[in-house]
This record gives sequence, structure tokens and C-alpha cells, in this order.
Amino acid sequence: PSAPPPTLCVLGIDPGTRRCGWGVVLRRDGRLVHSAHGVVNLGETASLADRLGRLLTALEAVVREHRPDVAAVEGVFTDRNIRSALILGHARGVALAALARGGIEVHEYTPQQVKKAVTGTGRAEKHQVAELVRLRLDLEAAPPADAADAVAVAMCHAQQQLSPVAAVITLPPRPTPASKRKAAKGLEALARSRGLSAARLPEAVARLQPGIVIKEEA
Repeated sequence: PSAPPPTLCVLGIDPGTRRCGWGVVLRRDGRLVHSAHGVVNLGETASLADRLGRLLTALEAVVREHRPDVAAVEGVFTDRNIRSALILGHARGVALAALARGGIEVHEYTPQQVKKAVTGTGRAEKHQVAELVRLRLDLEAAPPADAADAVAVAMCHAQQQLSPVAAVITLPPRPTPASKRKAAKGLEALARSRGLSAARLPEAVARLQPGIVIKEEA
């Protein structure tokens, strides 16, 4: 196969009928470089047809401004209810139409593929994806949620030819009930060693490790 171009401009899109995120990532000299990102805010009160029309106009403007070589779009969640999936499908169709009208080649990825490519696990939460986007692209702050998802989609495609290893940073595995209980005991001991009163222990432990809950014995 022929060698990839030295610089590849990838436009990532996270479709939505109220907010649609987009992000542009460059693959340059074997590195991923952030170029731009944004969110198309379509509002809550306008009709679906009006929002979709505004989305088409906005995405066509993004394509004209950034001139991507290729685009990547996140697919529809399979676990959504049918009505939500159908509505989101409208926004996704508009995004595909805008890209087709711009002559842009399109690739599609599932949310799990995007999460694994960016964080190392397909189970990552949205805030973890945003933080890994910030770290890997050396940004001062993480992009807004919808834009961060779109940048992650662009990264997923851009790094395909960089290395067979998808992740640079790996998140820890999802905690089990047993590991949470063990962590809670350790954090409780740490809090007590710092002289915290029993009444303040749950608050202190929650601050140290979100998701850990200390219950009073009956």
C-alpha cells in the first residue's frame, strides 16, 4: 500500500439535533495536532426541520473553512430508545449530506471504537474522553463536551495509520464492588489518620475518591 500523506486533515463530527460537535485534527509527521473545534448550537424551541436546515448550513461552512481531507462521524447509539435513535439519525444524515456535497470521504466509528482509540478502553466515561483529548493534544483546557467527542472521533481516524497500538494512555479497569469496599476501608483509615471526625468521613472520602460511599453500621 502507498504511504500516507505527510499531513492529513481530519474533520470529526458528533451529530446532534440540539448541539452538534465538530473538531479538526491534523496528522502531521507522525503526530496528532489539534487545529480547531466548535459546537453548533441549534436551540431547543425551533422545529426539527428548521434545526436540520441550520445544521446543514453550519457544517457546510465548517467544511469550506477547514477543507478536510477526510471526515469521521460517530454512529448512532444502539441502546437508545427508538424515537431518540430516529431523531439522531436525522442529524447524522444531514452531516453525511454536508460532507458528500463537499466531496469529503467519510468513515464511521462506533462510540466504543472512539473511546478505545483515545483512552484505551471502550468503557470510558465522557469526562475521561474529554480529559484524554486534552492531554494527548496538549490543550490548556478540554473542549466542551460535544466538541470533545467530535475531536475524539477525528483522533480515532487520524491515528489509524500511525501505529497498530491504539492507546497512548490507559485508564484503570472499571472497579468491582469488592474493590470499592476495599478502597473505602483504606480511604476511611486515611481520613481518620488525618484527624477527621466520624461525621465528616463520608464527605472526605467522597472528595478523595468519587463513587465510594461509607454507610453507617446499623
